Amino acid sequence: MHTLRRLGPAVPAESVGAALTVVGSINLDLTAVCERLPAPGETVIGADLQRQPGGKGANQAVAAARLAGRARMIGAVGDDPDGGLLLRRLAAAGVDTTGVRRVAAPTGTALITVDHHGENQITVCAGANAEVSIEDVVFAPEDVVLCQLEIALDTVCETARRTPGFFALNAAPARSLPAELVERCDLVIVNETEYARLPELADAKLVAVTYGAQGSALYAHGRQVAAAPAQEVAVVSTVGAGDAFCAALVLALAAGLDHGTALRAANAVGAHAVGDASSQPEFSPLEHYLPSPAEGGTLSADPS
Repeated sequence: MHTLRRLGPAVPAESVGAALTVVGSINLDLTAVCERLPAPGETVIGADLQRQPGGKGANQAVAAARLAGRARMIGAVGDDPDGGLLLRRLAAAGVDTTGVRRVAAPTGTALITVDHHGENQITVCAGANAEVSIEDVVFAPEDVVLCQLEIALDTVCETARRTPGFFALNAAPARSLPAELVERCDLVIVNETEYARLPELADAKLVAVTYGAQGSALYAHGRQVAAAPAQEVAVVSTVGAGDAFCAALVLALAAGLDHGTALRAANAVGAHAVGDASSQPEFSPLEHYLPSPAEGGTLSADPS
């Protein structure tokens, strides 16, 4: 495997409105909303079925476009009606979809069950997501790039190697990560369960860990460098909240916000998302979610 070193300088901290390129999954979400999640072997009656655009990659790209005004999606959908629908939804949200391929495999699908507390269970059928390719993609030094693990790990590693600027990885769903990939990441984002399953992140450059109602924290080489409390909100659905957090945190750090300010902004975006049933909720510009200077919001000279 090639060494996944940075091939160029860090992204300059010019504005919170930095563009984000997302390389990742695009799914149709089939969501059953019910009173409680079924136990193994149990059937729960009375759910409401919803069909929505989803996929970690698409959710993050849409959130970035709504927070920063623009985003680019690199992915794949099937040459089927669902694929066409998802492309139109991405474009309508302001996402550049020229990097999304139409392939013979069916469009990826996620089967989701959500209970009345907003907790969920998700099973993903990869479909076209297994064919995501960056063969013809060019990454500029100023590009901020975000991947997840709902696509082939080889594609994630190749994206990391070819990204000359700021590269972030949402290591979900959790799987073992090559040392070269961890070393290359400017930022890794996980929840507390994923963090516990990935000991290779113990000495990573910068890791953001979400703790649900306990907020979030940033660790540099295993040492906590920032923490932010969660905002108290009525939870409608947690589907997509983590993706919104990822997009906001990457944009904030790449724009040069200090660790604490970036975390608080990302928590605010995530809190907004859990109050919405959609996996791709509407957002105000990212500036709306930043803490005031009196609360410690500042700019840092180097986001890396």
